Amino acid sequence: MAIGKRIFLFLVTNIAMMITISVVLSLLGVGPYLNRQGLDYTSLAVFCLVWGMGGAFFSLAISRMMAKWMMGVKVIDPQSPGSYGEIVRTVHQLAQAARLPKMPEVGVYDSPEVNAFATGPTKSRALVAVSTGLLRTMNRDEVEGVLAHEVAHIANGDMVTMTLIQGIVNAFVMFLARIAAFAISSALGSRDNDEQEGGAANPMVFFVTTIVFELILGVLGAMIVAYFSRSREFRADSGGATLAGREKMKGALRRLAGYTEMVDHSHESLATLKISGKQGGLMALLATHPPLAERIRRLG
Repeated sequence: MAIGKRIFLFLVTNIAMMITISVVLSLLGVGPYLNRQGLDYTSLAVFCLVWGMGGAFFSLAISRMMAKWMMGVKVIDPQSPGSYGEIVRTVHQLAQAARLPKMPEVGVYDSPEVNAFATGPTKSRALVAVSTGLLRTMNRDEVEGVLAHEVAHIANGDMVTMTLIQGIVNAFVMFLARIAAFAISSALGSRDNDEQEGGAANPMVFFVTTIVFELILGVLGAMIVAYFSRSREFRADSGGATLAGREKMKGALRRLAGYTEMVDHSHESLATLKISGKQGGLMALLATHPPLAERIRRLG
């Protein structure tokens, strides 16, 4: 799929949340970590941890609702007849095998892409969704392999794990950006006013450079998050192979490899939920999913 554009928009969304928090707090004059004596590193660390983790967990809390809204996911009634009812039954069987505490919701979204995703704040409040393109393209065993992969994500607690990692990265980005911005703004402030105390910072320079450093460090942080995401994909493949069978999982990945160009470009911000991926060059560092060929090879 168009992984570069999807990752870019996901990155922009995450960074925009941190920048918005920074702007609002600055306008309200909230910033006890900064005073005439300089930076209070303890207060700054607490401030960044609360807001960095808070933003990430807020995104997780609304993830299921946002997926339904943005992707147009229609939840399937477990009693539905035909192929849709069979999908729900398959997911429930896999969820029971994975010992999930509660059966996830199962939905379908209208799209030509050959893909699926799982999301939700907890193992008890999860959603598994598949595209109509996937259902038209894959046979029964391949669909089961894809569903097993998504159920494995839920069973492994990947949504919470990735949220924790993202929250920690957010906190470090905010913390380091403010330290760097303070150093620069203090130097420029002292240069403009020789009588100014050594620890004083130019407020406007501090504000602008904080945003600039958050953007730069945010990109580096996204590379770290993407690395962990790729490792979780390998683990979900292994879990899917355990739940549905190795051949079904490999068959699903082989089928996906042949359809990576059939994607829906209208919902870019949910890129990290997708099962398939394609990348090359520098974009490989921002890819949340490993190359499908490598995933197939790892399954043996």
